[in-house]
Order: sequence, then C-alpha cells, then structure tokens
Amino acid sequence: MYKKKIIVLLGSTKADSVNRKIVDYFIQKTQSFFEVALFPLETLPYFNPDLDGDLTPTPVLEFREKIAQADGVLISTPEYVFSIPGVLKNALEWTVSTIVFNQKPTAIITAASSGKIAHESIQLIMKTIGALLEDSCVVLIGSPKSKIDTNGVITNKEQEQVLISLIQDFQAQLNSKS
Repeated sequence: MYKKKIIVLLGSTKADSVNRKIVDYFIQKTQSFFEVALFPLETLPYFNPDLDGDLTPTPVLEFREKIAQADGVLISTPEYVFSIPGVLKNALEWTVSTIVFNQKPTAIITAASSGKIAHESIQLIMKTIGALLEDSCVVLIGSPKSKIDTNGVITNKEQEQVLISLIQDFQAQLNSKS
C-alpha cells in the first residue's frame, strides 16, 4: 500500500519540546498510512535573496525538493516573542521565489502558551506562498504543557480528539487529491 509522504517542518529546535512531542504523536497515529520525515530546518543557511537562483545553496535545493516531492506538509510550531521562530521563518523565506507550496496540502499545529499571534502569522505566510489550508487542518493548542505530559501523552481528552480530527481531515484531504 502506498503511504502518503509528509514532510514535517518543526518550528522548535529544542530536543524535548512540546511541539516535538506533538509531532511524535502525529507520527505514531499515522504510521499505517503516512510516511513522515522531519526536515532539519537548522541546516539551512540564513535567507539571502542574492543567493537565490544560480547560487542557491545545496541544502536549500534539497529542502525545496523534499517539499515538492511530499504529498503534504505538517508544520508544528511554538510562538516566540509573539511570532513564529526564526528557524521556521527562515526556511519559509527560501520558498518564496518558488511554487513548491502552490496548492500543497498543509496542516498547521501551533502549540504555545498563548500562540494566537504566531498562529495567525503562520497561516498568513502559508496562504501567501500558496499552501492549501483547510480550516479543519489548522489547530491552536494553548497552554500545551497542561495538556501533554513529559512523556508526550496527551492528558486532555478534548485536545486529543482535536488532534485526531486534524489527522483524519488531513488524510481525507490528501486522499481526495489522489
């Protein structure tokens, strides 16, 4: 059976972040129908439009190719100082001059104490670069540390149901594009 290829863009570089725990949960729940790979955003150089074109760095070309080859993209991000983390913003800036996100099914999970501003920002960025966003595949998890324990177990049943619904809706969206 063909598994849909999902590339994950993780906004946190912290090894034990709550967003990483959410991604791990996503991987666990989807392993029978998705092939999920995290792209190490920290390997990308700082965005420089002067290097975009003939001088595009190899890691950026690889990043763009991974997105192009993926059936869908999952973004999981915290909010840092009322914005998305620089590592995620930098990665997305490298895609602005391309069409790799054009109509690419994308799911977004923002998990942060508040997260509202980063959540709005990441949606605006993704719509601007052409990603295909379904409302049911965009989730804000406020105060995630009160809903997910240190082992990555989702202790809030309502929050778990929201994530399960996101997974089901994302899978349905990807299957409808086949």
